[in-house]
Amino acid sequence: MSLARGGAENQAVNYRHAFHAGSFADVFKHAVLCRILHYLRGKPAAFRVIDTHAGAGLYDLAGAEASRGGEWHDGIERLLAARLPEPVAALLAPYLEVIGALNEHGRLRVYPGSPAIARAWLRPQDRLIACELEPKAAAALGRHLRGDNRIKTLAVDGWTALSAYVPPPERRGLVLVDPPFEEDGDFHRLSHGLAGAHRKWATGIFALWYPIKDRGEPDALAKRLRRLGAAKTLRAELSVAPLTDPTRLNGSGLILVNPPWTLHGELSMLLPALAGVLGRQDQGSFKLDWLSGEGEPAPR
Repeated sequence: MSLARGGAENQAVNYRHAFHAGSFADVFKHAVLCRILHYLRGKPAAFRVIDTHAGAGLYDLAGAEASRGGEWHDGIERLLAARLPEPVAALLAPYLEVIGALNEHGRLRVYPGSPAIARAWLRPQDRLIACELEPKAAAALGRHLRGDNRIKTLAVDGWTALSAYVPPPERRGLVLVDPPFEEDGDFHRLSHGLAGAHRKWATGIFALWYPIKDRGEPDALAKRLRRLGAAKTLRAELSVAPLTDPTRLNGSGLILVNPPWTLHGELSMLLPALAGVLGRQDQGSFKLDWLSGEGEPAPR
């Protein structure tokens, strides 16, 4: 996850997941990721996860980068301290168990990125391809995931990986696309890349993350994706404050193509709870609608 462009300093750190590790956007994205992985593990057949913009894999919350942003205090730390209704706690348990396994009881020091979360869910027959182009992050990713013959880490461009590795041999699985959004065309690359990958693997699950600083680009993305022709496309968004400051990331979204049949109902419970826990000054909000497929399509 990364913030959108700003000044020269912001451009230098946009792609660096470490500055934003454990933020509200990570909590939302990774909670949904774990629900999808939980579903995939429910059948004995093997699955594959393809993480196109994987980052470093693990993040030290006491390190210089995470400490500088401190976003995890309003994200994962706040969630861990919250009292959650039992149905919501049950849905979040697979995600929070991964966090707990990496940290001593009562001490939150390490936060897993999406490839580390995916690794925690792999069975012997399952596979993970984790792609990262930025040299330092790619080197860290290789160190954090080495020694596991179920996992391949690749220093390749994520947009190339989006199409190059589908369909996987297993024919079941998930493609997670979490680009840096540091260039003007990244929203268009998201829809264009999905279109190409979906043509090659129409039955695959795709999860596409995007930042929300105003409604312009996210709504234009949704309009383009409605024309894609995917059988089922679900949009889920979480905002922690009103979108009144276009320089600040106050929301994020996920486009979910071919989501598990269970996911809409789960998000109907999860999103209100996350908006309540993570919202700033009780101003959290959410959106959940079908762009195509089940239920009524969102207005054009």
